[in-house]
Amino acid sequence: MRSIHRTPEGVAARQGLAVALATSAYGVSFGAVSVASGLDVWQTCVLSLLMFTGGSQFAFVGVIAAGGLAAAPAAIASSVLLGVRNAAYAMRMAPVVGGGRWRKAAATQFTIDESTAVALAQTEPRARQTGFWVTGIAIWVGWNLSTLLGALLGDVLGNPRTYGLDAAAAAAFLALLWPRLRGRQPLAVAAGAAAVAALLTPWLMPGIPVIAAAGVAVAVGLFDRRPAAASSEGRMP
Repeated sequence: MRSIHRTPEGVAARQGLAVALATSAYGVSFGAVSVASGLDVWQTCVLSLLMFTGGSQFAFVGVIAAGGLAAAPAAIASSVLLGVRNAAYAMRMAPVVGGGRWRKAAATQFTIDESTAVALAQTEPRARQTGFWVTGIAIWVGWNLSTLLGALLGDVLGNPRTYGLDAAAAAAFLALLWPRLRGRQPLAVAAGAAAVAALLTPWLMPGIPVIAAAGVAVAVGLFDRRPAAASSEGRMP
């Protein structure tokens, strides 16, 4: 009998916990930035409990910091734009999550960048489910705990970027993505999406460059005229 740690489900769980550790640590930064932007501790914690999408949360408090409460409509708009991608994730993850409407409703809160990435990095259905739930739940718990810590101790801890926490989540994503970049098409899509996001970020409000970068992959899929067997080579399952 194989050790549970060597099964596909065990591998998915370990990957999920590793990503959760890296991502949750950066919640300290959000807690500190949010309080510095004018929100109090309980408002900061409510954002993490209910909004629970790091990019949208940082966009919200960033706009509030720049314009105060008068900037709330712009802050909400930026957060919504960044959250649009989660709707696309939900459509992709629906068959992975399975079950009835209550199961899918419960999965909504945990359908984020990291849980989607870990799930789709697996090759077996049960491993995908394990990766999704372990990653999503572990990050939710860790992110909220670290948010509270950052909100309470932000001034004492100083800037979390000093410790490299801002790069931890990106490094975890790269580790998951790198093995999937096999073949010319995945590499070209990744390079094109990165270039679009980099070019648009200085000019457009938060959220739009992310959506535009995702549009690169959509465009490739729509206009790819190669035979199915060839076009699927190297593509994420």
